[in-house]
Amino acid sequence: MNEPNAVVSGRAGILLVNLGTPEAPTARAVRTYLREFLSDPRVIEKQNGIWKFVLNGIILPFRPGIKARAYKKIWNKERDESPLKTITRGQAEKLAQLFRENPDVMVDWAMRYGFPSIASRFESMVQAGCDRILVVPLYPQYSAATTATVADEVFRAMLKMRAQPALRIAQPYYNDAVYIDALASSLSASLSAAIAPPEVILASFHGMPKEYIDKGDPYYSQCEITTQLLRERLGLDDQKLMMTFQSRFGRTEWLQPYTDKTVEALAKRGVKNIAIITPGFSADCLETLEEITIENAHIFRKAGGKGFTVVPCLNDSTGGMATISSVVGQELRGWV
Repeated sequence: MNEPNAVVSGRAGILLVNLGTPEAPTARAVRTYLREFLSDPRVIEKQNGIWKFVLNGIILPFRPGIKARAYKKIWNKERDESPLKTITRGQAEKLAQLFRENPDVMVDWAMRYGFPSIASRFESMVQAGCDRILVVPLYPQYSAATTATVADEVFRAMLKMRAQPALRIAQPYYNDAVYIDALASSLSASLSAAIAPPEVILASFHGMPKEYIDKGDPYYSQCEITTQLLRERLGLDDQKLMMTFQSRFGRTEWLQPYTDKTVEALAKRGVKNIAIITPGFSADCLETLEEITIENAHIFRKAGGKGFTVVPCLNDSTGGMATISSVVGQELRGWV
């Protein structure tokens, strides 16, 4: 009679999760990524026949080529991967160093769309003896299209497990004091290094259809709270530090004011120097390195502006790691 398989357990796992990225800056790889991303009903809620026609007949045949060219501008050629993957790995590696004296804690990372997948990393953590896993969606502000879809994928992975680990999913950290301090320090450092002080600072968050907020998504209010806390921390008013939203597509109304339209309007109004910080992104990616740093800078200067300062995301900087460590520390209470 065969002996039952030994069950290895007793460890706590920490899984950092970010949005995802194509595997290469090519139309084919981008098409694969966009198909998975835009087929998620959390991202595009109306997965009806009309949307499938638009996706398969218009978006996937044409948009991947455009996006592939954008990815080529920011691609990490040394590691042959996108900056988002490089940075997320770095965040996990630095977090693991904080637990290097504790072999009962395992740290890993995954992407919601693309590779490494949540399911593969989740399974490997269980096989390594993690009987309790903390999932940390790297989104400061909650939305169904980001945080919730990470949870969905984790639950799908657990559906296939007979022996399921205990599970915690970290709360959004939009009002965490360590996070606000890190943003303030990063912004102050960038402004100190700027050639000319900005007349206006934009806090640009990723956009979403206004309809999602109308249905009860708390994302907009959490962006407002983050922005207001940052204003208070730096002693700025809503004219000096404005909240805007970027990365929209399609014809439906998205959260306003739009970043690109605001950048253009400021320049036409005579504002010569601005700065942009992106508090909703935990790591620099296409939306910050290409859309903000290249596209919006071009829009601003074409409309008459001059100085355009972009504040890096927190990434795996001292402030970025302090933020992640703060979130993890709060969530691990009673586990480690």
